[in-house]
Amino acid sequence: MENLPKKVRSKKLNTRVDLTAMVSISFLLIIFFMVTRELVKPKGIELGLPSNDIDCGPSGCINAGRIYTILLDDDNKIISYLGLLNNHLESPKSLKYDKEGIRKELVTKIKQIQEYTGDPDRSIIVIIKPSKKSNYGNLVDILDEMAITKIDTYVIANDFSPEETKLLASK
Repeated sequence: MENLPKKVRSKKLNTRVDLTAMVSISFLLIIFFMVTRELVKPKGIELGLPSNDIDCGPSGCINAGRIYTILLDDDNKIISYLGLLNNHLESPKSLKYDKEGIRKELVTKIKQIQEYTGDPDRSIIVIIKPSKKSNYGNLVDILDEMAITKIDTYVIANDFSPEETKLLASK
């Protein structure tokens, strides 16, 4: 009986799970979702809307003192005026495509309109109207002038009123 083999007992292993990696991934996921949630929130932009003291007509609320219209015609001809044509604040001018012509006029009008409104956010609104006789290069030049003078609010329109057609024909 002395030579009987001893019973081999299995050694119990310590069943401990290391959660360090899981905690790290959890924190990374939490940070990721917090950042993406913050980036998804809509951002508001300020609009230069008309104030309440402006009279509204059938065409809507327009502060004519902020509107500057540029008419493009053939032979590199530019005619511009401030306000609406039937109620313009200054008589229409003929200008050239250079820094002493349209660019100087735009910079002057920006300052004038900012003084008029008293608010840098309510600056100039430019309406660019190329005629059927004007060329594509002239339109590109005017759009370059909008970028150079940092005018953000402009529109390209092709609807000429009869008064504007007469103005182009006369100048």
